[in-house]
Amino acid sequence: IRMKKVNYAAIDIGSNAVRLLIKSVNEEGSPEGLLSKVQLIRIPLRLGEDAFTTGEISEEKAGKLIRLMKAYKQLMKIFEVSDYRACATSAMRDARNGKAITRRIEKKTGIRVEIIDGQEEAHIVYDNHIEQLFASGQNYLYVDVGGGSTEINLICDAELKSSRSYNIGTVRMLSGMVKNEEKEQMRSDLQALAAEYSSIQIIGSGGNINKLFRLADKKDKKQSFLPVESLQEICETLKPLSKEERIKQFKLKPDRADVIVPAAEIFLEVAKQVNATGITVPTIGLSDGIIDSLYTKNMRTENDER
Repeated sequence: IRMKKVNYAAIDIGSNAVRLLIKSVNEEGSPEGLLSKVQLIRIPLRLGEDAFTTGEISEEKAGKLIRLMKAYKQLMKIFEVSDYRACATSAMRDARNGKAITRRIEKKTGIRVEIIDGQEEAHIVYDNHIEQLFASGQNYLYVDVGGGSTEINLICDAELKSSRSYNIGTVRMLSGMVKNEEKEQMRSDLQALAAEYSSIQIIGSGGNINKLFRLADKKDKKQSFLPVESLQEICETLKPLSKEERIKQFKLKPDRADVIVPAAEIFLEVAKQVNATGITVPTIGLSDGIIDSLYTKNMRTENDER
């Protein structure tokens, strides 16, 4: 008898885009591994534009977010999702009305949205990918650049040594809302890490670094490695172009075309402060981490019931 596929969903309400990722659990020994992607939808709502400039999310954007959650709810039904988790990050954290909006979402759609802090965001992502990514005896900086914040985790000997979140993100930078103190804090923290840990390797996360990797020359495809000078070059190529020129020349989506340069600048700054030669770019993000944690949680429950 063929068993029904088990599907899990993650909703990631970011400062730039709101994503729905659905993954299916494979039978044991499947070539794709444990989970394979069934559907990914990404809608650029730019909640951060409001949250970082006025301190709250406008009624218009809140309305769009609620309509989008209704649509995601229907899609989860169509794909027969057995468990989901919805997380909101920097923009909803900063917005005075973030909590009120999550209450409205739950009332209108039944979807429970958790507003998570930077630490939790970082934990979700690396907890689930630590063994594949991090060789023992090495020092890694796991850097996730989002629209509202940048999460930086130092992993040494496959163990988390430090975890920090900074209010430095791409949409926040475009809105001119990144404080100098925050930049200074990140710089001095990174210099302190570089002084304490030798030869740090960077692992980059977020949609922008994946896109930059694909656009760059002289990258190592097999190792998913992007050298700093290639990143510097692509950043310098994109920077003087208008948003329209970037869209046309590099086939970028409109909501990617403006945030991609601040993202490159954040990664370059981190690499410079810790003297890294490049960035390893695995294709994982918060949504993947959420689904992995759902899978682990449900497997545990099943095993406990046995």
